[in-house]
Formats: sequence, structure tokens, C-alpha cells
Amino acid sequence: MWGGRTGALLRVSGLWPAGVLGRRPISCNAASLAGRNSPQCWNCGGPGGPMRGHGFFCPQCRALQPPDPTRDYFSLMDCNRAFRVDTAKLQTRYQELQRLVHPDFFSQRSQTEKDFSEKHSTLVNDAYKTLLAPLSRGLYLLKLHGLETPEGTDDEMDRQFLMEIMEINEKLAEAQSEAAIKEIESIVRAKQKELTDNVSRAFEQDDLEKAKEMLTKMRYFSNIEEKIKLKKIPL
Repeated sequence: MWGGRTGALLRVSGLWPAGVLGRRPISCNAASLAGRNSPQCWNCGGPGGPMRGHGFFCPQCRALQPPDPTRDYFSLMDCNRAFRVDTAKLQTRYQELQRLVHPDFFSQRSQTEKDFSEKHSTLVNDAYKTLLAPLSRGLYLLKLHGLETPEGTDDEMDRQFLMEIMEINEKLAEAQSEAAIKEIESIVRAKQKELTDNVSRAFEQDDLEKAKEMLTKMRYFSNIEEKIKLKKIPL
């Protein structure tokens, strides 16, 4: 199942450890080193465990291993832990990983590998969606730094901003034409672009409190964006 094109993909991408595809034996020193750094493979008992780095398969028996619980989304998606992300590279990585771990490719494998495949695939989906959108990416990055931004923190937001949000919400509620809705949508999009740029600068300057403030504002505008989508749906 893992031969041919799939094997070539694994070899080129580095997701399959060197030496496995050609069935070359692992040296005693290499095996000993791997054993010190990795838990045992659930299938063969070799040094496989939850794989670190780029590996997902046991280097000895090729069995799919469980996800690494210590690995963050940036590491999984091969991105720098930063607010600026190459979304084209992110999409390529997503497609690459799903070709490796999607449950469709494990229909003839053991139940254990099927279960691990489901977990891997869900994790990859969550990581991709989180890092793709600026708001969720920024909130996740803050979380990695130990900062949470719970919803409903109106007391921490300046009154002028809240009045601005209230105004936009009122205009949207009163909007009856497509043109009026598009005008509000354009304003919100421009606000989000400005806030995204501010968040990016805040992270680059390591000003996490500023990033948190800007992301909280982005969340308000994101809620308005959802209302605009609902407003566009014909009754």
C-alpha cells in the first residue's frame, strides 16, 4: 500500500525516515539513539512511539504512530511560530499531510492505525483552519504564550470602540438593500485589514498585550462579518 508514488512522496518530503523504503537495516547505534529519544512503537516494540519531527510512521515496521501530544500547530504545519504565515505553503503542507494520514488510505490497515489516522486527520484539519485565518492564528499564538482572550470582555475595551461597533451593528440591522450591506461589508473588511497589520506589528515587537487588544477588536468585527453572511442569505 505504501509503495510506488506514495513511497516517493514520503521519501521526498522527509515524512518517512531514511532507510525504510529500501529496507536497509538500522545500525545498532542509530537504533540505540532512537530508543533513548522516542517511546516504543505500539506495533513492533521498536523505537517508534509518538513521532517527533516529521515522522509519522515507525522506522522499522512502518505502522502509523499516534499523534505527538506535545506538538503545536505551527510545528505540525511546518511553519515558523509567528503571526505572519505563508498561506500557500500552509495549504501545500495540509494537502501533503492529508495524503499521508487521511482515513481513506487506512481502510485495509489495523483498527489501531485506523483510529490513529482519524486522530491525525482531525488534528491536521484543526491546525490548518486555525493557522489559515489571522484571528484564530493570533489567538492561538497568544495561547502558546500563556495569554487567553475570553469573549465578553467589554470592560477592557474603550468606550469609543464599543460605540463604533454598536453603530455598525445598527446600520447592518437597518440595511435593506444589497448596496447598503456591501458598503458595511467594505468598511468591516478595511477595519479587519488595519487591525491585522497592527497585530502583526505587535507580535514582531513582542508586545503581547497590544496584540491581545487588537485581536479582541478583531473578534468584534468577526462577529459582524458573520451577521453580514446571514444577512446575505435570502429568506
